[in-house]
Amino acid sequence: MNAVSAIINTSALVHNIEHIKKLVPKSKIIAVVKANAYGHGLFLVANTLVDHVDAFAVARIDEAISMRNKGVQKPIILLEGFFADEDVELISNYNLTTAVHDKEQVEAIEKARIDKPISCFFKINIGMHRLGANKDEIEELKQRLNACKNVVKPLGLISHLSVADTAGLEDYNNEQIEYFHKIAASFDGDLCLANSAGILSWPKSHTDWVRPGIILYGISPFADKCGYDHNLEPVMTLKSRLIAVRRVKQGDRVGYGAAWRAERDTVLGIVATGYGDGYPRNAPNGTPVLINGREVPTAGHVCMDMLFVDLGPDSKDKVGDEAILWGDGLPVEKVASRCGTIPYELVCHIMPRVNVECI
Repeated sequence: MNAVSAIINTSALVHNIEHIKKLVPKSKIIAVVKANAYGHGLFLVANTLVDHVDAFAVARIDEAISMRNKGVQKPIILLEGFFADEDVELISNYNLTTAVHDKEQVEAIEKARIDKPISCFFKINIGMHRLGANKDEIEELKQRLNACKNVVKPLGLISHLSVADTAGLEDYNNEQIEYFHKIAASFDGDLCLANSAGILSWPKSHTDWVRPGIILYGISPFADKCGYDHNLEPVMTLKSRLIAVRRVKQGDRVGYGAAWRAERDTVLGIVATGYGDGYPRNAPNGTPVLINGREVPTAGHVCMDMLFVDLGPDSKDKVGDEAILWGDGLPVEKVASRCGTIPYELVCHIMPRVNVECI
């Protein structure tokens, strides 16, 4: 019996992408599968979505090459671009599309000796200040790329919204969208702007291409909502089991550092999940776990391989009963909020020893 399993629901994944397509009927879909498809399994997700999307996007070139080597033929976009001059030849050989966001990348493309030109999205900075050409760089770099024989024409344009998911910054988000469209007026190629939050809430950001990420996996990008609020279904359910059930007396101190003290006589459950599986070490007392249809609170520090839950004095739970850490019945957004983090981090932190099952 596996101690911890991540159950990946491919039907939910298909439901989510089909719902997303209804929200952006005039746009092509780039499925973002970076970071092992947000912890859900790169090849499992890619194989499930290959007939439902128009392209894929990753962060690193090794992710893209591994997809090509596994037979994925759809366009693959490098969202961060490339990190070394020699990568340009790989991009050409593996028929990848790259973001180009600075002068050094432009120079690498210009001097590359390749037989086949590469497809590019020119990336501009519209407010994130992470990657992308600034206002005073755009015209020069655009002209150089358009003049370069190593670049497929027409040149695309891409950027990233930094506050589309942030309440109270709607004006700044509108400024970013308007600035992108202003720059786009001088481009003939395809445009790509909307991320998950843009798809859900900012129709003005819907361009030729949109790139859903977290919403593919049934998770909301907004801090005050869960996936089901957007008609999305959770794709990952992280499950474990009770491996011990024990009674404690009022006043008993529990776990490392005696971080929890029983306020009453109660029953503790020991769940075979810990930070060695990717469950957050910083989960505070009271973080919910779903056991036998009810939420029970964690009690004490999360251990490497186990955690404590307070089952209550009238518990009838027994060894072997299933514990859902997040997913179907317990939104990962709710767990993340209690832990002071975002759901992206939780699903991306699933460790290799966790058994992955596909349903």
